[in-house]
Amino acid sequence: MSKAPQRPGGRAPNTGEKPKDFKGTAKKLIKILGEYKFTLMIVFSFAVLSTVFAIVGPKILGMATTRLFEDIMGMIAGTATGIDFGYIGQIILILIGLYIVSATFSYIQGYLMAGVAMKITHKLRERIFDKIHKLPIGYYDKKSHGDVLSHLTNDVDAVSQSLSNSITQIITSVTMLLGITIMMFTISWEITLVTLATLPISFLILAFIMKRSQKHFVAQQKHLGLVNGLVEEMYGNHTLVKAFNGQAQARQEFDEKNNVLYKSAWKSQFFTGLMMPIMLFIGNISYVIVCIMGGSFAAAGRIAVGDIQAFIQYVQQFHQPVAQVANIGNVLQQTLAASERVFTFLEEKDESVETAESKKPEKLSGGVEFRQVKFGYTPDKEIIHNFSVKVKPGQKVAIVGPTGAGKTTLVKLLMRFYDINSGEILVDGVNINDYKRNDLRANFGMVLQDAWLYNDTICNNIKYGRPDADKEMVLAASAAAQSDHFIRTLPDGYNMILNEESSNVSAGERQLLTIARALITDPKIMILDEATSSVDTRTELLIQKAMDNLIKNRTSFIIAHRLSTIRNADVILVLNEGDIVEQGTHDELLAKGGFYAELYNSQFKHGIIEE
Repeated sequence: MSKAPQRPGGRAPNTGEKPKDFKGTAKKLIKILGEYKFTLMIVFSFAVLSTVFAIVGPKILGMATTRLFEDIMGMIAGTATGIDFGYIGQIILILIGLYIVSATFSYIQGYLMAGVAMKITHKLRERIFDKIHKLPIGYYDKKSHGDVLSHLTNDVDAVSQSLSNSITQIITSVTMLLGITIMMFTISWEITLVTLATLPISFLILAFIMKRSQKHFVAQQKHLGLVNGLVEEMYGNHTLVKAFNGQAQARQEFDEKNNVLYKSAWKSQFFTGLMMPIMLFIGNISYVIVCIMGGSFAAAGRIAVGDIQAFIQYVQQFHQPVAQVANIGNVLQQTLAASERVFTFLEEKDESVETAESKKPEKLSGGVEFRQVKFGYTPDKEIIHNFSVKVKPGQKVAIVGPTGAGKTTLVKLLMRFYDINSGEILVDGVNINDYKRNDLRANFGMVLQDAWLYNDTICNNIKYGRPDADKEMVLAASAAAQSDHFIRTLPDGYNMILNEESSNVSAGERQLLTIARALITDPKIMILDEATSSVDTRTELLIQKAMDNLIKNRTSFIIAHRLSTIRNADVILVLNEGDIVEQGTHDELLAKGGFYAELYNSQFKHGIIEE
């Protein structure tokens, strides 16, 4: 049976999760960034210069304000004949030049940093995708598909966003804080010290808000994942939901999860929304202080009027980087947490290393032997016990037994999806561990119960295991697989695009396509894992005919639920709890009246087998 869609196990970025190894993860991320150190040096330089040019602006503008004030006061006093528009014009031109240069530097550093971030993202995704193929199958027995996919999507996206935005924001924020502080000190150290006295208050308030909001952000992301998972399940199986009138139940479950999401999202946004008004309030207090002290200092002739205007602008700009710097720690934690998940995945143990002396199987005859094989998916639970059997080239071997007997496990071991605990598996007298996995698997064909086809043309799906196959080979394989006739009746024929929603291709027809795909590779050994278990009798006969062509002159292992499909097998292996309890031909096993006969008669009694 096909598996139901899994709920996504992925994590969205900005969950507030903290890295377990802060220093170690930071070193690994810095090492990756080090590959682009020259570009990063330019980014840092341009970010600093852009900020410096922007900071100088208010001070120069203050000079124009001072000259304008002095000229107006001079005209009132009769000591000046007019306003020096030439001087003011020069100031304006200088300001325009400064802001243009600042914007240009800002654009260049943003462009370069985005390039670095995208290159790192590209490289991480490539490494993760390669890692997916290098990990042993056993790894995926312990992890959900969504959790693995989250590394390619959410985790890498979180790193990308932080690299492209947060790093330059840290540089500009710190530069702006230092630069504004220096500029304020050049105007009046007394007013500057009073203004800086509001900093501890700002940091305390921000820390308080962030601490209270963090748990709500974590809850928001958690429940967002639950809501998305529920929607995916209901949408992916909407036909069954409607068939069982489950809309009301689905709506109730959705409402429950959505309400929890609403509450956590509202609280997180509420606390976040407090930050700006509070910072504005503190900023306004600073404005009042600057105005009072600046006015008194200007009256005493200690500072110019333009300096007061410049100081007010600096105070206005001062609190924005304060909020950004306060959030830097949180951003770094989120970035490193996402990076740590990526690095942890990349550092997972690969499949056992293949030796350079690995043999290349050539012209296999298809002889297979299991010698005292023992295996368990976990060390404490062995499911294959001292299994031994010898299969001659070209033999048709059927493997039967109750659920959990170890039937599918045997073929997984034969193809080295898992390595055995002890014993040997030989192909043509050579231990399969002496072959490279890819070379070994190239000599196997496999047709599974779940007919997996990917989103491409029928022709390319058939050629999946042999991309260099020509049209004649595709047609020959399709004819042998009994699929050529129905393919030609489809819209676009062999060029028809297949996907999960291809309603005009039945389950049986999809299975015929997978048989054609196996045939075109011309394997020496065939594995058929309950390939006819979910189709009707008429289609089963068609598939059976295709399978007869598939296994002709090939060693074949057939895992069958319907015992009627393996009556003509050369040998039937009857498994129970990881051991061969019986073996022989169909007639020999029936004559024994043992475990196989009991299975067969049970199916015959319930109408599964038709005489």
